[in-house]
Amino acid sequence: MPATHEVTNQVPDLVGHDVAADPPLLEALEREGAGWYRDELHAVGRLAGSAGAQEWADAAHRNEPRLRTHDRVGHRIDEVDYDPGYHALLTEAVGRGFAGAPWADDRPGAHVARAAGFLTWSQLEAGHGCPISMTYAVLPALRAAPELLERFGPGLTSRVHDPGLRTPETKRGLLAGMGMTEKQGGSDVRANTTVARPDGSDDTVYRLTGHKWFTSAPMCDVFLVLAQAPGGLTCFLVPRVLPDGTRNTFRIQRLKDKLGNRSNASSEPEFDETVAWRVGDEGRGVRTIIEMVACTRLDTALGSTAGMRAAVSRAAHHARHRSAFGRTLIDQPLMREVLADLACESEGAIALAMRLAGAQDRSAGDAHEAAFRRIGVTLGKYWICKRQTAVVGEALECLGGNGYVEESGMPRLFREAPLNSIWEGSGNVNALDLLRLLAREPATLEAYRAEVLGVDDRVDGGFKDVEAELAAPDERGARRLAERMAVLLTGALLVRHAPSAVADAYVSSRVAGEGGHAFGTLPRGVDTDAVISRLPSTERSA
Repeated sequence: MPATHEVTNQVPDLVGHDVAADPPLLEALEREGAGWYRDELHAVGRLAGSAGAQEWADAAHRNEPRLRTHDRVGHRIDEVDYDPGYHALLTEAVGRGFAGAPWADDRPGAHVARAAGFLTWSQLEAGHGCPISMTYAVLPALRAAPELLERFGPGLTSRVHDPGLRTPETKRGLLAGMGMTEKQGGSDVRANTTVARPDGSDDTVYRLTGHKWFTSAPMCDVFLVLAQAPGGLTCFLVPRVLPDGTRNTFRIQRLKDKLGNRSNASSEPEFDETVAWRVGDEGRGVRTIIEMVACTRLDTALGSTAGMRAAVSRAAHHARHRSAFGRTLIDQPLMREVLADLACESEGAIALAMRLAGAQDRSAGDAHEAAFRRIGVTLGKYWICKRQTAVVGEALECLGGNGYVEESGMPRLFREAPLNSIWEGSGNVNALDLLRLLAREPATLEAYRAEVLGVDDRVDGGFKDVEAELAAPDERGARRLAERMAVLLTGALLVRHAPSAVADAYVSSRVAGEGGHAFGTLPRGVDTDAVISRLPSTERSA
C-alpha cells in the first residue's frame, strides 16, 4: 500500500463494549427499586454493544421493509417483509421482557427494570422499538374489556417473538399496534370518520369502514383503533387474522417514506367491513385508549433518552481517541465544555425518565405516585423529546466531517431524533394536555410541587415563575410553562440524586440561566472533569 494511504489518527469502531456501563443509569436502577436487575441489564448492554447485534441493526436499515399487497396469483395478502436482522432485534427485545412481560411480573420494580433494559437496548436500534412499545402499552387499555384481556393477555405478556400471520389464539406470542389518526384530523382524533356499526351477532362485535393515516408496525397481530360508533368515538381491537383462520380486511395501501425510523414500516391501512371487538363503552374511546397513550409517551421519553445517550457516547468515544493540535480532543478545554454540557443534559434525561418509570411501578398503590405519573409523563414526553434533536446534532458535530458519514452511526441517530417529539402527540398537543391536566386534576400539581420544592433555592425561585404562569394560564404560554416545569423537575431530581458537580452544572445553566444558549457555554466554575466522568464507558467489556 502506498505511504499516502497509511491510516493514522482514526477512531476505532465503537464495538465490544457494555452499553449499560453507565453510572447514572445504574444508580437510577437501584434508586427506583430494581437493583435485582443489574446483572441482566449488563447482559443486555454487552449484547447491544456487540458486533453481531450491530450487524442486525445495520441490516434492518439497509434492507428496508417491503410491502406485498398480493400473492403471485392475485390474492390480496397485505404482508410486509422485513430483513432477518429486524426479527433478531425483536426476538431479543421480547425475550428479555421489554414488551408486555412486566404486566405479568409481580416483582417490585418490574417496570423500572423494563425501562432500564429498553433504554439500553434502544441505543442499538430504535425502529423495532415501535411494536415493543405498543405491545407494552396496550395491556392497561384492555382492562376496559376484561374478556379480551383474558383472551389475549397471555400472548401479549409472552417473552416469545412469534412472527407470521396466524390466529392470535394459536400463537405463542403476540405484538400489538394502534391506529388512531386519520388524514383529515391527525391529532384531532375526534374528527375521525372511520365508521363502526354493530355486527348484530354479538353486542361487542362491530364492522369498521375507513382509512387510517399512520399505523406503524402493520404486521402486528392485533391493533387498538378509534372509530365512530353510534354512541360516539369508541375504541376497538382489530385482529389481523380472525378466529376461524381467515384474514381480516386490513388493506395496506402503502408504506410511508419516512425521514428516519426506516427499519420500521409505517402504513396506511384501509378497513372495509373489518371485524373489530369493542373495548370499553361507546363514546369513551379517547378515555379508554388514553392509558395506552400514557405508556407510549413514557416510552418516547425513554427512547429519546436512549438516542441522546447513544449520540453523546459516540461523541465521547471519538474525543477520547482522536487527536488535534498535539492533544486528544477530550483534553481540549473547549471540547470538554461541550461534552460536559451534553453529558449534563443527557444525565438529566436519564434521571427524569427513570423517575417516571418508578412512578409507573408504584402508581397502582400510591396516590402521590399516580398523580405524579400523570403530570410527569406529560412533562417528560414534551421536554426530553424536544432536547433529543439538539443533543444529537451537537454530538454529531463533535465528530466533524466523520460524523456526517453513514458509517459513523451518527446520521441514523440524527434522522431518528425528531421522531419521538412527533409521535404520541407533538409538542403543542402535550403542552395543551398539560393545561387541561392542571385544570382538571389539581392533585397533579400538588404531586409536582412535592417533587420540586425544598431541595435548592434556585429551583424554589424558579417555581415562583411557574406559579405566576399558573395564575392566568393561556394557550399561548403553554410551551413556556411545560418547558419551565420540566427543567425545574429535572434540576430537582439531579440535586436530590446526582453528584453536586452535575446538579450544579444543570441548575446554574438551565434553571438560573447563567449559561449560554448553545452547548459548550456552561457557567465558569463548573467541574467539567466530574461531569464527564459520568459518561458511559466505551472500553471493550470483558
